[in-house]
Amino acid sequence: MADASSPPSPAPAPSPFAEEDLADAGLPPWPAPGSRDDGGGGGRVNPLFTILPVSALAIGLVLLVAVAVILVVTRRARPRDADAAGASSSGDGKPGASASASSCGSRNTRCGYAAAAGAAGCIYVGRLGFSSAPAPAPRSRGAQVFTYRELERATGGFSEANVVGRGASGEVFRGRLDDGTPAAIKRLRLDHRRQGEREFRIEVDLLSRMDSPYLVGLLGYCADQSHRLLVFEFMPNGSLRSHLHPPTPRPQPPLDWQTRLGIALDCARALEFLHEHSAPAVIHRDFNCSNVLLDHNYRARVSDFGMAKVGSNRADGQVVTRVLGTTGYLAPEYASTGKLTTKSDVYSYGVVLLELLTGRVPVDTQRPPGQHVLVSWALPRLTNRQKLVQMVDPALKGQFALKDLIQVAAIAAMCIQTKAEYRPLMTDVVQSLIPIAKPTPAMSCSSTPLRPALEHVIFMTSAHTQCGSKAS
Repeated sequence: MADASSPPSPAPAPSPFAEEDLADAGLPPWPAPGSRDDGGGGGRVNPLFTILPVSALAIGLVLLVAVAVILVVTRRARPRDADAAGASSSGDGKPGASASASSCGSRNTRCGYAAAAGAAGCIYVGRLGFSSAPAPAPRSRGAQVFTYRELERATGGFSEANVVGRGASGEVFRGRLDDGTPAAIKRLRLDHRRQGEREFRIEVDLLSRMDSPYLVGLLGYCADQSHRLLVFEFMPNGSLRSHLHPPTPRPQPPLDWQTRLGIALDCARALEFLHEHSAPAVIHRDFNCSNVLLDHNYRARVSDFGMAKVGSNRADGQVVTRVLGTTGYLAPEYASTGKLTTKSDVYSYGVVLLELLTGRVPVDTQRPPGQHVLVSWALPRLTNRQKLVQMVDPALKGQFALKDLIQVAAIAAMCIQTKAEYRPLMTDVVQSLIPIAKPTPAMSCSSTPLRPALEHVIFMTSAHTQCGSKAS
């Protein structure tokens, strides 16, 4: 029974919905103010305080996943050449096996001009101080990495029957690659001073960076464990030495006069490219007729860069180094002091020019006294017309133009000067040979104009002889 003194209960708040509407909607009655529907303490929790944190967490997770996906895609999209180059060398920069495979175990193009951003993708890039200028247009193949087993198969197990040359640094074999390409495969001999390793690195670095039709192309290399091999384009007519100084009896007809002039021009263009179109200049250091190879058209290409040296950027261009090279071809100042310049190559070129002219070897102790050294015997005769004709290679049988002979003799006389500063640049030699070498349309002009000083000495008939003009 209710206490009469107790205050009356407040009336329930009016619901904004009619009771029948609530029943139709299946909703509970509108709660009275201060009522609790959870039976616990405190007021009713606003659902926004639950929805907002959950939404923020979901958005954060989505953003994190998106960032991760972008990073993965970016890494996979990087150029693979750099990765291949890194995998082909060990931590000390030497060619060797990677963590899972030998550096020679892949036929992918890793070296040459295919790598992005001027890196060249070569295992020895940057070792010789080259500038970072973009590399020239690539050759059709590019340098490849071969396994030792591939090259062993290409040469018939390095058969003695396939040997085409021997030198102090190793042997050269005739071979045929798996795709049918003929190749000259040079197997380097590693001595206790690792000289063969040094030559291997230099040749791979230089020939991977330089592209000239007057240099023998590098097809690939192998650095499989202790083996060091270089794979070059095959030159079917062998070396210039085999034609100028053949064994007795002579296995093939002698080179005619016009072919010799073409070879002289090709060699001059090769040295011009090394000295004046490479940055910095490259000094061959062992230019001789054994390193001049002939293709099927008797066009000459220079090879064997194992002793090459990068020139100095100083004004005098001198590099002081150990004296290396072939007896009879060494410039006097280099042989006596070890000071090497591009003019040292010019002297060696002059000796090769004398060989083309006379058919004699640079040093021949079997000849009479006074004729042992080709340079000292030939120099006083080069300016005497009567003696000049007498010193021409008898194998030519007088089949040459006297005017061309005088021109070649004058060039040779300047190249073998005792003082280096009196020797010409190879660009001058190229321009002087162009009119008499009867160039074909395939032979391009040098970009450097003829220098008047050399023009006067070599009896040029025109101060502006153009490439492709005919000599009288």
